[in-house]
Amino acid sequence: MKAAVLNEFGSVEKFELLDVPTPKPGVDEVLVKVMATSVNPLDYQVRRGDYKNELQLPVVTGHDVSGVIVEVGTGVKNFKVGDEVYYTPEIFNGNGSYAEYHVAKESIIGIKPKNVSHLEAATFPLAAGTAWEMLYSRAHLKINQTILIHGGAGGVGVPTIQIAKAIGATVYTTARAVHHEFLKGLGADYIIDYTAENYIDAILELTNNEGVDVVIDTIGGTTLSDSGKILSQMGQVVTLVDIEQPQNLIHAWGKNATYHFVFTRQNRNKLDELTKLIESGKLKPVLSKVFPLSEIGKAHSLLEYRTGDENFYGKIGIEVTKEQ
Repeated sequence: MKAAVLNEFGSVEKFELLDVPTPKPGVDEVLVKVMATSVNPLDYQVRRGDYKNELQLPVVTGHDVSGVIVEVGTGVKNFKVGDEVYYTPEIFNGNGSYAEYHVAKESIIGIKPKNVSHLEAATFPLAAGTAWEMLYSRAHLKINQTILIHGGAGGVGVPTIQIAKAIGATVYTTARAVHHEFLKGLGADYIIDYTAENYIDAILELTNNEGVDVVIDTIGGTTLSDSGKILSQMGQVVTLVDIEQPQNLIHAWGKNATYHFVFTRQNRNKLDELTKLIESGKLKPVLSKVFPLSEIGKAHSLLEYRTGDENFYGKIGIEVTKEQ
């Protein structure tokens, strides 16, 4: 099979499209013909070596799959050959999705939503799965609560806005002005141009100094320490960003705040819940660009450096096998 292989970490030129052996499913595993995958910040972080101690070279990376089961191993009970599925491969455990075939445990895969293509389905597992985990498993967001989502136009921000609106929350988000109309279309109630105004002042003004119930951090930096300034009493902060520097959380202490640190987990239940949202039309794909697997380096450059489109937003799809 063809696969985009990393024999060393570094620039996008380190990807090599090579012929490698097709894997075989073991006990409780299925072999999936990969129709499509996508690109996430985790992918370029892995490629450049941020997690080199977690992986053994050579490696096939990639963290989204939409495809068709072509073989089942012994013990598989819930899936059969021909089932269309989508999922996130186990992170830092085996090869990923930048290949024509992928083996996965049946416990981490879900049936693909019927109303989207494989390319569209591949935009959901990691990004929307992370959003679902942040809102449901951690923050337990409720109807009529208020939430600030940093980086609303990003790959995780887009589904987070949609899921928060499906729950019935009032959504505040930050984004450059060029993306405001798009985010309004997703349902965002208030959008703050972080390049033109201080989001802390804006949130306090918009909430009459009451602050928001939940802050979702997708960008890092000083977000953790600053979030305490805009939280309501008993507010919550959920972050998916690695914390490299010490943070002063004195403002959060005064709010009796709760902090959640999310490294997303893979399970079928989460995918089944996403499928309900997708098939009901409450969660829609935002597939902004598509590349073939042979141009995976260009896809990484677009997401990491905005090469060729400084105003890019949404998700990048990778077509591995053309749909009929």
